[in-house]
Amino acid sequence: MTGSSEGVGGAWGGGGGRGSGRVAVVTGGNKGLGLEAGRRLVEAGHEVYLGARDARRGEEAARLIGARPLLLDVSSEASVVEAAKRVREEAGRLDVLVNNAGVAGSGRPAREVTADELLAVYDTNVFGVVRVLHAFLPLLEEGAAPVVVNVSSGLGSLAVTADPAGHAAVVPTWRPVPAYSSSKAALNMLTAQYAHACPTVRINAVDPGHTATDLNGHTGPQTVEEGAEIIVRMALIGADGPSGGYFAVGGPVPW
Repeated sequence: MTGSSEGVGGAWGGGGGRGSGRVAVVTGGNKGLGLEAGRRLVEAGHEVYLGARDARRGEEAARLIGARPLLLDVSSEASVVEAAKRVREEAGRLDVLVNNAGVAGSGRPAREVTADELLAVYDTNVFGVVRVLHAFLPLLEEGAAPVVVNVSSGLGSLAVTADPAGHAAVVPTWRPVPAYSSSKAALNMLTAQYAHACPTVRINAVDPGHTATDLNGHTGPQTVEEGAEIIVRMALIGADGPSGGYFAVGGPVPW
């Protein structure tokens, strides 16, 4: 792995001119951070497949930003396999994958949360990413300088959770939400594992910050434009960019 301790605005962080001719898939792309990331990637010259589990909403969102709608439910193995098949048939490769689809879960505290509640959250936030990577990695490995961005959260940081007050500059809004937070911690570990296993693919986790989306009832102080910044920035890195890292817009996030 080649995770960097440099700020995200360094030499590998501003590859906005690399978009022309590149193919991207964004999961959970019909609203919020996924839609904004897709819009920015279209703007950068990518051919974007905007993943959504609802066909009508996906088509409307894709039309809005000039992307291709892609029926994709990350909780369904059959849906993921069919989506990868379509991208292979139409594009023949994949250069950028943004694993954005996610759910918040009940938000109940550790003393009350059940195993079934965790399983429901993990099915999208963790197992969904595994399904998508398993299906799309062969396409990514046929792309040029392929990149994967796993949309995580600062709430998935063990260091931050161990000392929220001491890391307030990194994660200003910390909440005890064990189902969601532990799913993002698992996603971070998977990011590092896949980065080891796939050295030709740049694979990183990102923390968009507390952004106003449906996921949190629009309580976040950031706009989707602000939250999507680190997603897009890491989607545009080149072959010399970091891999196996965990980044926010201000730089690396402590594991």
